[in-house]
Amino acid sequence: MLRRQGRGPATHVPSTRSATFVMSAAALLWIPQAALLAHAVQRLANGAGLADMLAPACAFLALGVLRASSEAWGARRLFAASRLHLAQLRGDAAQALASRSPLDRERLASGRAASALAEQAEAVLPWLLRYQPARMRSMLVPPAIALVVLYFSWTAALILVVAAPLIPVFMAVIGWRAKAASEAQLQVIGGMSGFLLDRLRGLSTLRALGAVDTTAQRVRASAESVRASTMRVLRIAFLSSTALELFSALGVALVAVYVGFHLLGEIGPGSWGARLTLAEGLFILLLAPAFFEPLRELAAVWHDKASGEAALKELEQLQHAGLALPGALASQQNLRTGRAPVAPSVDIESLVFQHPGEAPLFDGEDLTVRAGEHVALVGPSGSGKTTLLSVIAGLAPASGGVVRIGGVPLDAQSAADLRAHMAWIGQKPHVFSGSVRGNVSIERDGIDSAAVGAAVRRAGLGHVGHATPGDSLGEGGLGLSGGELVRLALARAVCAPHAGLLLADEPTAHLDRDTAAGVIDALVELAQGRTLIVATHDLTLAARMKRVVRIGEPLTKRSAA
Repeated sequence: MLRRQGRGPATHVPSTRSATFVMSAAALLWIPQAALLAHAVQRLANGAGLADMLAPACAFLALGVLRASSEAWGARRLFAASRLHLAQLRGDAAQALASRSPLDRERLASGRAASALAEQAEAVLPWLLRYQPARMRSMLVPPAIALVVLYFSWTAALILVVAAPLIPVFMAVIGWRAKAASEAQLQVIGGMSGFLLDRLRGLSTLRALGAVDTTAQRVRASAESVRASTMRVLRIAFLSSTALELFSALGVALVAVYVGFHLLGEIGPGSWGARLTLAEGLFILLLAPAFFEPLRELAAVWHDKASGEAALKELEQLQHAGLALPGALASQQNLRTGRAPVAPSVDIESLVFQHPGEAPLFDGEDLTVRAGEHVALVGPSGSGKTTLLSVIAGLAPASGGVVRIGGVPLDAQSAADLRAHMAWIGQKPHVFSGSVRGNVSIERDGIDSAAVGAAVRRAGLGHVGHATPGDSLGEGGLGLSGGELVRLALARAVCAPHAGLLLADEPTAHLDRDTAAGVIDALVELAQGRTLIVATHDLTLAARMKRVVRIGEPLTKRSAA
Protein backbone atom coordinates (compact mmCIF):
# COMPACT_ATOMS: atom_id res chain seq x y z
CA MET A 1 0.00 0.00 0.00
CA LEU A 2 1.06 3.58 -0.53
CA ARG A 3 1.47 6.19 2.12
CA ARG A 4 -0.09 9.44 0.98
CA GLN A 5 0.23 13.00 2.08
CA GLY A 6 -3.01 14.80 1.42
CA ARG A 7 -4.12 14.33 -2.17
CA GLY A 8 -0.65 14.24 -3.64
CA PRO A 9 1.08 11.24 -5.23
CA ALA A 10 2.37 8.33 -3.23
CA THR A 11 5.66 8.98 -1.51
CA HIS A 12 6.78 5.64 -0.11
CA VAL A 13 6.11 1.94 -0.25
CA PRO A 14 6.48 0.33 3.21
CA SER A 15 7.46 -3.04 1.74
CA THR A 16 10.60 -1.43 0.26
CA ARG A 17 11.53 0.63 3.32
CA SER A 18 14.00 -1.85 4.82
CA ALA A 19 15.77 -2.44 1.49
CA THR A 20 16.01 1.29 0.81
CA PHE A 21 17.37 1.94 4.29
CA VAL A 22 20.02 -0.80 4.00
CA MET A 23 21.16 0.56 0.63
CA SER A 24 21.37 4.07 2.07
CA ALA A 25 23.11 3.03 5.29
CA ALA A 26 25.70 1.10 3.24
CA ALA A 27 26.93 4.41 1.88
CA LEU A 28 27.86 5.46 5.44
CA LEU A 29 30.49 2.69 5.50
CA TRP A 30 32.66 5.00 3.41
CA ILE A 31 33.29 7.08 6.56
CA PRO A 32 35.28 4.36 8.35
CA GLN A 33 36.88 3.37 5.06
CA ALA A 34 38.06 6.94 4.51
CA ALA A 35 39.36 7.05 8.08
CA LEU A 36 41.36 3.85 7.54
CA LEU A 37 42.79 5.18 4.29
CA ALA A 38 43.77 8.54 5.81
CA HIS A 39 45.31 6.83 8.84
CA ALA A 40 47.34 4.52 6.59
CA VAL A 41 48.71 7.45 4.58
CA GLN A 42 49.65 9.22 7.81
CA ARG A 43 51.53 6.15 9.03
CA LEU A 44 53.36 5.84 5.70
CA ALA A 45 54.35 9.51 5.97
CA ASN A 46 55.70 8.79 9.46
CA GLY A 47 57.93 6.03 8.12
CA ALA A 48 55.82 2.88 8.62
CA GLY A 49 56.48 -0.06 6.33
CA LEU A 50 54.19 -1.99 4.04
CA ALA A 51 53.76 -4.70 6.70
CA ASP A 52 52.08 -2.13 8.92
CA MET A 53 49.49 -1.57 6.20
CA LEU A 54 48.17 -5.14 6.27
CA ALA A 55 45.65 -4.65 9.09
CA PRO A 56 44.17 -1.38 7.70
CA ALA A 57 44.03 -2.91 4.23
CA CYS A 58 42.13 -5.98 5.48
CA ALA A 59 39.72 -3.81 7.44
CA PHE A 60 39.24 -1.57 4.39
CA LEU A 61 38.56 -4.65 2.22
CA ALA A 62 36.12 -6.13 4.77
CA LEU A 63 34.14 -2.87 4.91
CA GLY A 64 34.09 -2.76 1.10
CA VAL A 65 32.73 -6.30 0.88
CA LEU A 66 30.11 -5.48 3.53
CA ARG A 67 29.11 -2.34 1.67
CA ALA A 68 28.83 -4.11 -1.70
CA SER A 69 26.90 -7.02 -0.17
CA SER A 70 24.47 -4.70 1.59
CA GLU A 71 23.83 -2.73 -1.57
CA ALA A 72 23.34 -5.92 -3.62
CA TRP A 73 20.93 -7.41 -1.07
CA GLY A 74 18.96 -4.17 -0.87
CA ALA A 75 18.85 -3.81 -4.66
CA ARG A 76 17.49 -7.35 -5.15
CA ARG A 77 14.89 -6.95 -2.42
CA LEU A 78 13.91 -3.51 -3.66
CA PHE A 79 13.49 -4.74 -7.25
CA ALA A 80 11.26 -7.65 -6.19
CA ALA A 81 9.11 -5.44 -3.95
CA SER A 82 8.85 -2.71 -6.59
CA ARG A 83 7.76 -5.18 -9.27
CA LEU A 84 5.13 -6.59 -6.92
CA HIS A 85 3.90 -3.12 -6.06
CA LEU A 86 3.67 -2.13 -9.71
CA ALA A 87 1.64 -5.27 -10.39
CA GLN A 88 -0.69 -4.28 -7.54
CA LEU A 89 -1.07 -0.78 -8.96
CA ARG A 90 -1.92 -2.18 -12.37
CA GLY A 91 -4.32 -4.68 -10.83
CA ASP A 92 -6.11 -1.96 -8.88
CA ALA A 93 -6.41 0.21 -12.00
CA ALA A 94 -7.67 -2.70 -14.11
CA GLN A 95 -10.12 -3.64 -11.36
CA ALA A 96 -11.40 -0.07 -11.23
CA LEU A 97 -11.88 -0.05 -15.01
CA ALA A 98 -13.74 -3.36 -14.84
CA SER A 99 -15.98 -1.93 -12.11
CA ARG A 100 -17.23 0.95 -14.28
CA SER A 101 -20.35 0.71 -16.36
CA PRO A 102 -20.12 0.54 -20.17
CA LEU A 103 -22.49 3.52 -20.12
CA ASP A 104 -20.03 5.65 -18.14
CA ARG A 105 -19.31 8.64 -20.35
CA GLU A 106 -16.27 9.65 -18.30
CA ARG A 107 -14.33 6.45 -18.96
CA LEU A 108 -10.96 7.03 -20.59
CA ALA A 109 -10.50 6.00 -24.18
CA SER A 110 -9.40 2.38 -24.43
CA GLY A 111 -6.16 3.35 -26.17
CA ARG A 112 -5.22 5.83 -23.45
CA ALA A 113 -6.11 3.36 -20.69
CA ALA A 114 -4.04 0.63 -22.37
CA SER A 115 -1.11 3.03 -22.75
CA ALA A 116 -1.32 4.02 -19.07
CA LEU A 117 -1.39 0.40 -17.89
CA ALA A 118 1.19 -1.04 -20.28
CA GLU A 119 3.68 1.74 -21.07
CA GLN A 120 3.33 4.68 -18.72
CA ALA A 121 3.08 2.52 -15.61
CA GLU A 122 6.65 1.33 -16.23
CA ALA A 123 7.82 4.83 -15.20
CA VAL A 124 6.89 3.90 -11.63
CA LEU A 125 9.78 1.41 -11.48
CA PRO A 126 12.62 3.97 -11.88
CA TRP A 127 10.79 6.14 -9.35
CA LEU A 128 10.94 3.28 -6.84
CA LEU A 129 14.30 1.76 -7.79
CA ARG A 130 16.39 4.89 -8.31
CA TYR A 131 14.69 7.98 -6.93
CA GLN A 132 13.52 6.60 -3.57
CA PRO A 133 16.97 5.20 -2.57
CA ALA A 134 18.68 8.37 -3.79
CA ARG A 135 16.22 10.46 -1.79
CA MET A 136 16.88 8.52 1.42
CA ARG A 137 20.66 8.62 0.89
CA SER A 138 20.51 12.38 0.41
CA MET A 139 18.63 12.68 3.71
CA LEU A 140 20.96 10.34 5.63
CA VAL A 141 24.50 10.59 4.28
CA PRO A 142 25.22 14.37 3.95
CA PRO A 143 24.12 15.22 7.53
CA ALA A 144 26.20 12.34 8.91
CA ILE A 145 29.29 13.42 6.96
CA ALA A 146 28.76 17.08 7.91
CA LEU A 147 28.73 16.13 11.61
CA VAL A 148 31.92 14.08 11.24
CA VAL A 149 33.70 16.93 9.39
CA LEU A 150 32.41 19.41 11.97
CA TYR A 151 34.24 17.43 14.66
CA PHE A 152 37.57 18.23 12.98
CA SER A 153 36.92 21.60 11.26
CA TRP A 154 33.99 23.93 11.53
CA THR A 155 35.18 25.87 8.46
CA ALA A 156 35.12 22.82 6.19
CA ALA A 157 31.73 21.82 7.58
CA LEU A 158 30.44 25.34 6.99
CA ILE A 159 31.56 25.22 3.35
CA LEU A 160 29.71 21.95 2.85
CA VAL A 161 26.56 23.13 4.61
CA VAL A 162 26.46 26.42 2.68
CA ALA A 163 27.03 24.78 -0.71
CA ALA A 164 24.56 21.94 -0.17
CA PRO A 165 21.26 23.92 -0.08
CA LEU A 166 21.98 25.51 -3.44
CA ILE A 167 21.63 22.11 -5.09
CA PRO A 168 18.09 21.22 -3.86
CA VAL A 169 16.92 24.79 -4.47
CA PHE A 170 17.89 24.64 -8.13
CA MET A 171 16.63 21.05 -8.35
CA ALA A 172 13.22 22.12 -7.02
CA VAL A 173 12.98 24.98 -9.51
CA ILE A 174 13.96 22.70 -12.37
CA GLY A 175 11.84 19.87 -10.96
CA TRP A 176 8.60 21.84 -11.20
CA ARG A 177 9.22 22.31 -14.88
CA ALA A 178 10.30 18.67 -15.29
CA LYS A 179 7.09 17.40 -13.69
CA ALA A 180 4.95 19.56 -15.96
CA ALA A 181 6.91 18.41 -19.01
CA SER A 182 6.59 14.73 -17.98
CA GLU A 183 2.83 15.06 -17.47
CA ALA A 184 2.50 16.73 -20.86
CA GLN A 185 4.58 13.94 -22.43
CA LEU A 186 2.35 11.23 -20.94
CA GLN A 187 -0.73 13.05 -22.18
CA VAL A 188 0.71 13.22 -25.69
CA ILE A 189 1.70 9.53 -25.65
CA GLY A 190 -1.71 8.50 -24.32
CA GLY A 191 -3.50 10.60 -26.92
CA MET A 192 -1.41 9.13 -29.74
CA SER A 193 -2.05 5.57 -28.47
CA GLY A 194 -5.80 6.17 -28.40
CA PHE A 195 -5.71 7.77 -31.84
CA LEU A 196 -3.76 4.84 -33.33
CA LEU A 197 -6.07 2.26 -31.79
CA ASP A 198 -9.19 4.00 -33.06
CA ARG A 199 -7.78 4.39 -36.56
CA LEU A 200 -6.60 0.80 -36.72
CA ARG A 201 -10.08 -0.35 -35.80
CA GLY A 202 -11.56 1.72 -38.60
CA LEU A 203 -8.82 1.10 -41.16
CA SER A 204 -11.14 -0.54 -43.67
CA THR A 205 -13.54 2.42 -43.43
CA LEU A 206 -10.69 4.91 -43.88
CA ARG A 207 -9.49 3.03 -46.93
CA ALA A 208 -12.99 2.97 -48.40
CA LEU A 209 -13.37 6.74 -47.86
CA GLY A 210 -9.91 7.53 -49.23
CA ALA A 211 -8.78 9.05 -45.94
CA VAL A 212 -5.64 6.95 -45.47
CA ASP A 213 -3.25 9.76 -46.45
CA THR A 214 -4.96 12.24 -44.15
CA THR A 215 -4.78 9.76 -41.30
CA ALA A 216 -1.09 9.11 -42.02
CA GLN A 217 -0.44 12.85 -41.76
CA ARG A 218 -2.22 12.93 -38.40
CA VAL A 219 -0.12 10.00 -37.19
CA ARG A 220 3.05 11.74 -38.37
CA ALA A 221 2.03 14.92 -36.55
CA SER A 222 1.31 12.94 -33.37
CA ALA A 223 4.70 11.24 -33.59
CA GLU A 224 6.37 14.62 -34.00
CA SER A 225 4.56 15.87 -30.89
CA VAL A 226 5.84 12.87 -28.93
CA ARG A 227 9.38 13.53 -30.16
CA ALA A 228 9.21 17.20 -29.20
CA SER A 229 7.78 16.47 -25.74
CA THR A 230 10.43 13.80 -25.12
CA MET A 231 13.22 16.20 -26.06
CA ARG A 232 11.80 18.81 -23.68
CA VAL A 233 11.98 16.32 -20.82
CA LEU A 234 15.56 15.34 -21.73
CA ARG A 235 16.69 18.98 -21.97
CA ILE A 236 15.38 19.63 -18.48
CA ALA A 237 17.09 16.47 -17.18
CA PHE A 238 20.44 17.56 -18.65
CA LEU A 239 19.97 21.05 -17.22
CA SER A 240 19.43 19.67 -13.71
CA SER A 241 22.55 17.49 -13.99
CA THR A 242 24.65 20.43 -15.19
CA ALA A 243 23.52 22.66 -12.32
CA LEU A 244 24.29 19.94 -9.79
CA GLU A 245 27.76 19.18 -11.18
CA LEU A 246 28.63 22.88 -11.05
CA PHE A 247 27.70 23.40 -7.40
CA SER A 248 29.11 20.08 -6.19
CA ALA A 249 32.43 20.76 -7.99
CA LEU A 250 32.63 24.24 -6.46
CA GLY A 251 31.93 22.82 -2.98
CA VAL A 252 34.61 20.15 -3.23
CA ALA A 253 37.08 22.68 -4.67
CA LEU A 254 36.50 25.13 -1.81
CA VAL A 255 37.06 22.39 0.77
CA ALA A 256 40.24 21.30 -1.02
CA VAL A 257 41.54 24.89 -1.14
CA TYR A 258 40.85 25.38 2.54
CA VAL A 259 42.47 22.11 3.62
CA GLY A 260 45.49 22.67 1.38
CA PHE A 261 46.22 26.21 2.59
CA HIS A 262 45.53 25.13 6.17
CA LEU A 263 48.08 22.33 5.98
CA LEU A 264 50.57 24.79 4.44
CA GLY A 265 50.00 27.14 7.35
CA GLU A 266 48.47 29.92 5.22
CA ILE A 267 45.07 29.63 6.92
CA GLY A 268 45.10 29.18 10.67
CA PRO A 269 41.56 29.28 12.07
CA GLY A 270 38.74 26.87 11.36
CA SER A 271 39.84 23.71 13.22
CA TRP A 272 38.82 24.46 16.81
CA GLY A 273 42.18 26.04 17.69
CA ALA A 274 44.37 23.09 16.68
CA ARG A 275 46.05 22.60 13.34
CA LEU A 276 44.77 19.69 11.24
CA THR A 277 47.10 16.76 10.80
CA LEU A 278 47.77 15.16 7.45
CA ALA A 279 45.42 12.29 8.31
CA GLU A 280 42.64 14.67 9.38
CA GLY A 281 43.02 16.85 6.30
CA LEU A 282 43.05 13.85 3.98
CA PHE A 283 40.04 12.41 5.84
CA ILE A 284 38.06 15.62 5.22
CA LEU A 285 39.10 15.67 1.54
CA LEU A 286 37.97 12.07 1.10
CA LEU A 287 34.58 12.83 2.70
CA ALA A 288 33.86 16.00 0.71
CA PRO A 289 33.02 14.24 -2.61
CA ALA A 290 30.99 11.64 -0.67
CA PHE A 291 29.01 14.51 0.88
CA PHE A 292 27.85 15.68 -2.53
CA GLU A 293 27.54 12.22 -4.13
CA PRO A 294 23.99 11.50 -2.85
CA LEU A 295 22.87 14.96 -3.98
CA ARG A 296 24.41 14.38 -7.39
CA GLU A 297 22.68 11.04 -7.64
CA LEU A 298 19.39 12.63 -6.59
CA ALA A 299 19.67 15.22 -9.34
CA ALA A 300 20.56 12.54 -11.88
CA VAL A 301 17.32 10.69 -11.11
CA TRP A 302 15.18 13.78 -10.60
CA HIS A 303 13.48 13.22 -13.95
CA ASP A 304 12.57 9.72 -12.70
CA LYS A 305 10.66 11.40 -9.90
CA ALA A 306 8.80 13.61 -12.35
CA SER A 307 7.98 10.73 -14.69
CA GLY A 308 7.04 8.38 -11.86
CA GLU A 309 4.69 10.82 -10.18
CA ALA A 310 3.09 11.64 -13.53
CA ALA A 311 2.57 7.91 -14.15
CA LEU A 312 1.07 7.47 -10.67
CA LYS A 313 -1.28 10.36 -11.35
CA GLU A 314 -2.36 8.69 -14.59
CA LEU A 315 -2.97 5.38 -12.80
CA GLU A 316 -4.93 7.18 -10.11
CA GLN A 317 -7.07 8.79 -12.78
CA LEU A 318 -8.01 5.31 -14.01
CA GLN A 319 -9.28 4.56 -10.51
CA HIS A 320 -11.56 7.59 -10.23
CA ALA A 321 -15.07 6.66 -9.25
CA GLY A 322 -17.63 6.86 -12.05
CA LEU A 323 -20.84 5.17 -13.06
CA ALA A 324 -20.50 1.82 -11.33
CA LEU A 325 -21.21 -1.58 -12.82
CA PRO A 326 -23.35 -3.37 -10.21
CA GLY A 327 -21.78 -6.63 -9.03
CA ALA A 328 -18.80 -6.18 -11.33
CA LEU A 329 -16.40 -8.14 -9.13
CA ALA A 330 -18.87 -10.52 -7.51
CA SER A 331 -18.68 -14.23 -8.29
CA GLN A 332 -21.49 -16.18 -9.87
CA GLN A 333 -22.89 -18.56 -7.27
CA ASN A 334 -26.03 -20.11 -8.70
CA LEU A 335 -25.37 -20.75 -12.40
CA ARG A 336 -27.89 -23.32 -13.63
CA THR A 337 -25.64 -25.08 -16.12
CA GLY A 338 -26.96 -28.13 -17.92
CA ARG A 339 -30.59 -27.20 -17.26
CA ALA A 340 -33.32 -25.76 -19.44
CA PRO A 341 -33.58 -21.96 -19.22
CA VAL A 342 -36.05 -20.54 -16.72
CA ALA A 343 -37.87 -17.57 -18.24
CA PRO A 344 -38.00 -14.86 -15.56
CA SER A 345 -40.38 -11.96 -15.22
CA VAL A 346 -39.07 -8.39 -15.24
CA ASP A 347 -40.66 -5.89 -12.87
CA ILE A 348 -39.60 -2.25 -12.78
CA GLU A 349 -41.01 0.00 -10.04
CA SER A 350 -40.51 3.77 -9.76
CA LEU A 351 -37.44 3.69 -12.03
CA VAL A 352 -35.18 6.74 -11.92
CA PHE A 353 -32.11 7.01 -14.11
CA GLN A 354 -29.99 9.96 -15.12
CA HIS A 355 -26.47 10.63 -16.26
CA PRO A 356 -24.46 12.97 -14.00
CA GLY A 357 -25.31 16.58 -14.66
CA GLU A 358 -28.25 15.77 -16.94
CA ALA A 359 -32.02 15.66 -16.56
CA PRO A 360 -33.49 12.27 -15.59
CA LEU A 361 -34.10 9.96 -18.55
CA PHE A 362 -36.61 7.99 -16.49
CA ASP A 363 -38.31 9.50 -13.48
CA GLY A 364 -40.37 7.27 -11.22
CA GLU A 365 -41.84 4.96 -13.88
CA ASP A 366 -43.05 1.34 -13.90
CA LEU A 367 -42.95 -1.52 -16.35
CA THR A 368 -43.78 -5.24 -16.10
CA VAL A 369 -42.77 -7.99 -18.50
CA ARG A 370 -44.30 -11.36 -17.76
CA ALA A 371 -42.25 -14.54 -17.70
CA GLY A 372 -41.79 -15.88 -21.24
CA GLU A 373 -43.21 -12.71 -22.85
CA HIS A 374 -41.63 -11.19 -25.96
CA VAL A 375 -41.60 -7.38 -25.80
CA ALA A 376 -40.37 -4.79 -28.27
CA LEU A 377 -39.20 -1.36 -27.08
CA VAL A 378 -39.75 1.19 -29.84
CA GLY A 379 -39.24 4.92 -29.95
CA PRO A 380 -37.10 7.67 -31.45
CA SER A 381 -33.33 7.71 -31.11
CA GLY A 382 -32.27 9.03 -27.74
CA SER A 383 -35.50 8.08 -26.01
CA GLY A 384 -33.74 5.60 -23.71
CA LYS A 385 -34.30 2.17 -25.25
CA THR A 386 -30.69 1.01 -24.93
CA THR A 387 -30.41 2.60 -21.48
CA LEU A 388 -33.48 0.71 -20.28
CA LEU A 389 -32.01 -2.56 -21.56
CA SER A 390 -28.74 -1.75 -19.81
CA VAL A 391 -30.51 -1.08 -16.51
CA ILE A 392 -32.38 -4.39 -16.80
CA ALA A 393 -29.09 -6.16 -17.56
CA GLY A 394 -27.43 -4.56 -14.55
CA LEU A 395 -24.89 -2.79 -16.76
CA ALA A 396 -25.78 0.57 -15.22
CA PRO A 397 -27.11 1.30 -11.73
CA ALA A 398 -30.55 2.85 -11.43
CA SER A 399 -30.58 6.19 -9.64
CA GLY A 400 -33.78 5.17 -7.89
CA GLY A 401 -36.50 2.58 -7.89
CA VAL A 402 -36.34 -1.21 -7.98
CA VAL A 403 -35.67 -3.67 -10.80
CA ARG A 404 -36.67 -7.28 -10.13
CA ILE A 405 -35.63 -10.19 -12.33
CA GLY A 406 -37.71 -13.28 -11.54
CA GLY A 407 -38.72 -11.64 -8.27
CA VAL A 408 -35.10 -11.04 -7.19
CA PRO A 409 -34.14 -7.38 -6.69
CA LEU A 410 -31.25 -6.37 -8.95
CA ASP A 411 -28.51 -4.90 -6.77
CA ALA A 412 -24.76 -5.12 -6.27
CA GLN A 413 -25.08 -8.46 -4.47
CA SER A 414 -27.36 -10.20 -6.98
CA ALA A 415 -26.31 -8.52 -10.26
CA ALA A 416 -23.53 -10.97 -11.19
CA ASP A 417 -25.72 -14.03 -10.65
CA LEU A 418 -28.68 -12.50 -12.47
CA ARG A 419 -26.51 -11.44 -15.43
CA ALA A 420 -25.23 -15.02 -15.67
CA HIS A 421 -28.75 -16.03 -16.64
CA MET A 422 -29.10 -13.36 -19.33
CA ALA A 423 -27.84 -13.12 -22.90
CA TRP A 424 -27.09 -9.80 -24.59
CA ILE A 425 -27.34 -9.43 -28.36
CA GLY A 426 -26.07 -6.06 -29.55
CA GLN A 427 -26.10 -4.38 -32.92
CA LYS A 428 -22.30 -4.06 -32.82
CA PRO A 429 -21.02 -7.16 -31.02
CA HIS A 430 -17.33 -7.01 -30.18
CA VAL A 431 -15.25 -9.64 -31.92
CA PHE A 432 -11.75 -10.48 -30.73
CA SER A 433 -8.88 -11.46 -32.95
CA GLY A 434 -8.98 -15.24 -32.69
CA SER A 435 -10.92 -18.32 -33.65
CA VAL A 436 -14.67 -18.55 -34.18
CA ARG A 437 -14.78 -21.02 -31.32
CA GLY A 438 -13.12 -18.56 -28.94
CA ASN A 439 -15.42 -15.73 -30.01
CA VAL A 440 -18.58 -17.79 -29.61
CA SER A 441 -17.69 -19.58 -26.38
CA ILE A 442 -15.91 -16.50 -24.93
CA GLU A 443 -13.82 -19.02 -23.00
CA ARG A 444 -16.80 -20.23 -20.96
CA ASP A 445 -16.40 -23.62 -19.37
CA GLY A 446 -18.04 -26.67 -20.88
CA ILE A 447 -18.37 -25.31 -24.43
CA ASP A 448 -16.45 -27.47 -26.89
CA SER A 449 -16.12 -27.29 -30.67
CA ALA A 450 -19.20 -29.45 -31.20
CA ALA A 451 -21.34 -27.09 -29.12
CA VAL A 452 -19.94 -24.08 -30.97
CA GLY A 453 -20.63 -25.74 -34.35
CA ALA A 454 -24.23 -26.47 -33.33
CA ALA A 455 -24.68 -22.88 -32.12
CA VAL A 456 -23.24 -21.49 -35.35
CA ARG A 457 -25.64 -23.59 -37.43
CA ARG A 458 -28.63 -22.67 -35.29
CA ALA A 459 -27.78 -18.98 -35.61
CA GLY A 460 -27.82 -19.30 -39.39
CA LEU A 461 -24.07 -19.20 -40.02
CA GLY A 462 -23.83 -22.80 -41.18
CA HIS A 463 -23.66 -21.77 -44.85
CA VAL A 464 -20.73 -19.35 -44.22
CA GLY A 465 -17.58 -21.19 -45.17
CA HIS A 466 -15.24 -19.13 -42.98
CA ALA A 467 -17.40 -19.34 -39.84
CA THR A 468 -16.54 -22.86 -38.73
CA PRO A 469 -15.19 -23.24 -35.16
CA GLY A 470 -11.60 -23.57 -36.30
CA ASP A 471 -11.56 -20.50 -38.57
CA SER A 472 -9.88 -17.27 -37.50
CA LEU A 473 -11.45 -13.83 -37.31
CA GLY A 474 -9.73 -10.47 -37.37
CA GLU A 475 -10.03 -7.80 -34.69
CA GLY A 476 -13.49 -6.22 -34.78
CA GLY A 477 -14.94 -9.07 -36.84
CA LEU A 478 -12.80 -8.63 -39.92
CA GLY A 479 -14.00 -11.30 -42.31
CA LEU A 480 -17.69 -11.18 -41.36
CA SER A 481 -20.44 -8.94 -42.73
CA GLY A 482 -22.77 -6.93 -40.51
CA GLY A 483 -25.49 -9.56 -40.61
CA GLU A 484 -22.98 -12.31 -39.90
CA LEU A 485 -21.72 -10.40 -36.87
CA VAL A 486 -25.25 -10.26 -35.44
CA ARG A 487 -25.64 -13.99 -36.08
CA LEU A 488 -22.36 -14.50 -34.24
CA ALA A 489 -23.92 -12.71 -31.26
CA LEU A 490 -26.93 -15.03 -31.61
CA ALA A 491 -24.57 -18.00 -31.55
CA ARG A 492 -23.10 -16.71 -28.29
CA ALA A 493 -26.62 -16.67 -26.84
CA VAL A 494 -27.23 -20.21 -28.09
CA CYS A 495 -24.13 -21.28 -26.16
CA ALA A 496 -25.78 -19.97 -23.00
CA PRO A 497 -28.65 -22.45 -22.63
CA HIS A 498 -29.12 -21.40 -19.01
CA ALA A 499 -29.97 -17.81 -20.09
CA GLY A 500 -33.70 -17.39 -19.59
CA LEU A 501 -33.72 -13.66 -20.39
CA LEU A 502 -32.62 -12.40 -23.82
CA LEU A 503 -31.89 -8.71 -24.30
CA ALA A 504 -31.40 -7.55 -27.90
CA ASP A 505 -30.37 -4.03 -28.85
CA GLU A 506 -31.21 -3.12 -32.47
CA PRO A 507 -30.29 -6.57 -33.84
CA THR A 508 -31.48 -5.69 -37.37
CA ALA A 509 -30.00 -2.19 -37.58
CA HIS A 510 -28.05 -1.48 -40.80
CA LEU A 511 -29.07 -4.82 -42.36
CA ASP A 512 -30.77 -5.30 -45.70
CA ARG A 513 -34.32 -6.68 -45.72
CA ASP A 514 -33.45 -10.29 -46.53
CA THR A 515 -30.63 -10.46 -43.97
CA ALA A 516 -32.81 -8.79 -41.33
CA ALA A 517 -35.58 -11.32 -41.97
CA GLY A 518 -33.16 -14.18 -41.37
CA VAL A 519 -31.91 -12.60 -38.15
CA ILE A 520 -35.51 -12.08 -36.95
CA ASP A 521 -36.39 -15.71 -37.61
CA ALA A 522 -33.29 -16.93 -35.77
CA LEU A 523 -33.96 -14.59 -32.84
CA VAL A 524 -37.61 -15.60 -32.47
CA GLU A 525 -36.66 -19.27 -32.63
CA LEU A 526 -33.96 -18.80 -30.01
CA ALA A 527 -36.42 -16.93 -27.74
CA GLN A 528 -38.88 -19.82 -27.53
CA GLY A 529 -39.41 -20.62 -23.85
CA ARG A 530 -37.47 -17.51 -22.79
CA THR A 531 -38.26 -13.91 -21.94
CA LEU A 532 -37.22 -11.57 -24.75
CA ILE A 533 -36.92 -7.78 -24.62
CA VAL A 534 -35.71 -6.15 -27.81
CA ALA A 535 -35.05 -2.47 -28.55
CA THR A 536 -35.67 -1.73 -32.21
CA HIS A 537 -36.72 0.70 -34.89
CA ASP A 538 -37.65 -2.21 -37.16
CA LEU A 539 -41.43 -2.43 -37.40
CA THR A 540 -41.17 -5.92 -38.90
CA LEU A 541 -39.27 -7.16 -35.85
CA ALA A 542 -41.67 -5.34 -33.51
CA ALA A 543 -44.63 -7.01 -35.24
CA ARG A 544 -43.19 -10.45 -34.38
CA MET A 545 -43.25 -9.62 -30.66
CA LYS A 546 -46.24 -10.23 -28.39
CA ARG A 547 -46.23 -6.68 -27.07
CA VAL A 548 -44.84 -3.32 -28.10
CA VAL A 549 -43.85 -0.71 -25.51
CA ARG A 550 -43.39 2.78 -26.87
CA ILE A 551 -40.53 4.68 -25.28
CA GLY A 552 -41.21 8.42 -25.08
CA GLU A 553 -44.47 8.10 -23.16
CA PRO A 554 -44.76 7.66 -19.40
CA LEU A 555 -44.21 3.98 -18.66
CA THR A 556 -47.49 3.81 -16.75
CA LYS A 557 -49.32 4.83 -19.94
CA ARG A 558 -47.51 2.48 -22.32
CA SER A 559 -49.82 -0.14 -23.71
CA ALA A 560 -49.76 -2.97 -26.17
CA ALA A 561 -49.85 -2.05 -29.80
